Amino acid sequence: MRYLIEFSYDGTKFHGFQRQKDVKNVQGTLEHVLSRVLESDIVIKGAGRTDAGVHALAQYAHFDADRKIKKEDINIINRLLDEEIVIKKWQVVNSDFHARHDVKRKKYVYKINIGDFDKDKEGYYYQIKHKLDFSLMKRVMKLFVGTHDFRNFVSGPRIDYTTTIYKTRIKRKGNIILFEFVGIGFYRYMVRHLVGAILDVGRGKAKIVDVERMLENPLIIKSLSVVPADGLYLVNIKY
Repeated sequence: MRYLIEFSYDGTKFHGFQRQKDVKNVQGTLEHVLSRVLESDIVIKGAGRTDAGVHALAQYAHFDADRKIKKEDINIINRLLDEEIVIKKWQVVNSDFHARHDVKRKKYVYKINIGDFDKDKEGYYYQIKHKLDFSLMKRVMKLFVGTHDFRNFVSGPRIDYTTTIYKTRIKRKGNIILFEFVGIGFYRYMVRHLVGAILDVGRGKAKIVDVERMLENPLIIKSLSVVPADGLYLVNIKY
C-alpha cells in the first residue's frame, strides 16, 4: 500500500533533507521513526530535497507500507519526532504515484527582516540593513516569470537548467519582506540566487539589465549575490 504524507520541519534542526551519514537529516530521521512504529523497513521518496537550514511548511513524500496506517500510528510517530518534524496529513495513493515526478508546481517563500536585528528571528529570517528600491525589485522579479535557462542562477552542474516559474510576488509588512516564487521546479540554491539578484538590484549593487543579460545568455560570465538558507521556506506543493 502506497502512502503520501504531508509534513513540516524546522530546517535549523537538520543538515538538509537528504539521507546522509553522520549528520542529522530529515529523510533519515523520518525513515527511522516510521520503520520503528510500522515495524518494517520504510524508505521515503521526497518531493524534493531542501538544503541545510531550509524550512518546510508543507513537504511531501511517498512510501510503501505493509499495513493500514491509522491515526493512532501518526500520533505516535509525531510524538517520537518531538515536533522537529510534524506529519500533518496522510493518504493512500495509487501504486504508480511518485512524490517527485508527479509534482505540478511548488511554492517557495523567502523572508527578510530589514529592521533591527531580532535574536528570535535568527535562523528563520535573513536579517539585513540596506535601503532597498521596491519598484526596481518588483521589475526584476517579473523577469523570472516564464520558461528560462536558469544556468546563471543555479549552483552546481546539471544536464538541463531549464524550468518554468509561473508566478512571483513581493510583499512588505513593516520591516518584513516576503519574496514568493511559484514554479514547476527549482534547482540547487535557485531561489537563493534569485533573491540575491533581486536584492543586488534593489540596493544598487547591480542593474536590471545585468539580470536580463544573465537570463538571455546562459553562458555569460557574471555572478550576483546568493542569500543564505535562513529565511527560505518550502510553502506548498501541488499535484
